[in-house]
Amino acid sequence: MAWKTLVGIGIAFVVLMFGTVLVFEAFDRNSHSASDTIRPFVITMAPVWAVAIAAARVLLRGNRD
Repeated sequence: MAWKTLVGIGIAFVVLMFGTVLVFEAFDRNSHSASDTIRPFVITMAPVWAVAIAAARVLLRGNRD
């Protein structure tokens, strides 16, 4: 496996973590209760994380011929 792939996945993970924090802060800015923050946050970020994990698995699996 190329080191460039691992570095790219690492950078993408850092960007995803930063984006996750920003999305949480955006939902938390005007909320009045925990459910006003948590529910929309999970609904928004769960698919993003699922796609990111699936993409990382595909890239890390490599060519198995």
